Parts: sequence; C-alpha cells; structure tokens
Amino acid sequence: MKIDPQNPADLSAQIASAIRDAIVSGALIVDQRLPSEAELSEQFEVSRPTVREALKRLAAQSLIRTQRGATGGAFVNRISFEEAYSQQITTSTLLLSMNAVSFETACEARYALERACAGLSAKRRTADHLATMRAEIHRQSQPGLTDEAFCASDVAFHRALVDGAGNPVMSYQLAGAVEAMQPLMNMITFSARDRARIVAMHGDIADAMTQQDAAAVEAGLTALEHETQQLAIHAFAARSAAKQGSAT
Repeated sequence: MKIDPQNPADLSAQIASAIRDAIVSGALIVDQRLPSEAELSEQFEVSRPTVREALKRLAAQSLIRTQRGATGGAFVNRISFEEAYSQQITTSTLLLSMNAVSFETACEARYALERACAGLSAKRRTADHLATMRAEIHRQSQPGLTDEAFCASDVAFHRALVDGAGNPVMSYQLAGAVEAMQPLMNMITFSARDRARIVAMHGDIADAMTQQDAAAVEAGLTALEHETQQLAIHAFAARSAAKQGSAT
C-alpha cells in the first residue's frame, strides 16, 4: 500500500483509500488485523494522528472495527447489505435535497427501479412478504392514521415488495429509492391524495404478487406512478395558488 506525498489530496484520505483498495482486492481479508498505528505511520511516512484520522474514515464506512486490549487493534470488518442500507439511504436523501432533483425525475426513477424487480418479486415472494404487504394495507385503511404513519406504512409496503425479489444486491440498490425517495414524494403528495384509492391500488399489487403475476405487478406500479405524478401536479398547483392568494 502506497500514497503519493505530492498529491494535493489529504494524506489521511489517501491512506484510507489505499487500505480500502487492499480490502476490496483481497490483499486484506475479513477479520485480518491491520498493522498498528505506529507501523502504518512508518509505512506511509506520516504522523500517527494522520493514520488515526484515516482509520476513523474507514470505521465510518464500516470497513474496519476496533478492539481494545492486548489482542486488540483495527480489524477488517465484514459488511452486510443490511448494515449498508442506512448509508445508501442517507446518500440518496442528501443527493435529492442538495441537487434540487425535480419531483417528476425522482418519481420516474423510483418506479422504474421498482418495476425492474417486479418479475423476480412476483416469482420469489414468500408468505412473509405477502403478510407484510397485507398488514400494511390493513394499517393504511385505519381511520385516524396520521399522515406520518401512513407514509411509513407506504414505505414498508414497497420495501416488502422489493425484498420479495430475494436479491440482496437489488434490495441494497433500491434502498435509496424506496426509503429516501418515497418519503419525500409522500410528504409532497399527502395533502392531495385519496387514501382509499392508494389502498385499493396497493391491494391490486398485493393480489398480483399473490398470484405471481409479474405483468400485473408491473402494471400496478405503473398505475401508481401515474397517480403519484398527477397528485404532485395538483399539490404544486394548490401551493402556487395559495402563494399567489397570500401575495395579493
């Protein structure tokens, strides 16, 4: 592992990148103990605080874990897809909020990604996935359910559909779409939507999943996308009208 002292990039970032590359390539394997801070400091010809900062970067990415004691140190961590979900969701949420992605663009991406797993989900879904979807539909039908709770249930419903594909790579990639895009879209459209209509559409999708009808699942998601886009148009129009009214 080497770094370039002439590179303008932060030295701790270079060290973290070098160690990360070694982990990805297999030069460092899961549960292997990294050299000590002193050894890394000597190897990279930098100060120990610089090495310490590099290790903090790696720990923040869950690439390494630290243990105290005589047999302690920094060890290569095994990352699970589930543990990486939160980072994917956080990154997706930040990208959407910081780059002013339009509602239409986010909605298009979110449903295109979910439709991509419709076939596998219809084929592989388990009784547990179906039970979760039915439970969320029942929850969404309850009178007095808050908008926040309805949104959370909506996310859980779609997450069960995605996880029904039985493909952890797809679930990871879709984590940002379902758990970052969906709540943002829900909060924009919640005031304009007809809950009973959304619940009915969710029911159609769950029925198609039960019957393992991939085409019907995809059609149901397409219909839901169209409904969501129309709700957004009405919601934005209402907000615009309200602003104009308050300005006069």
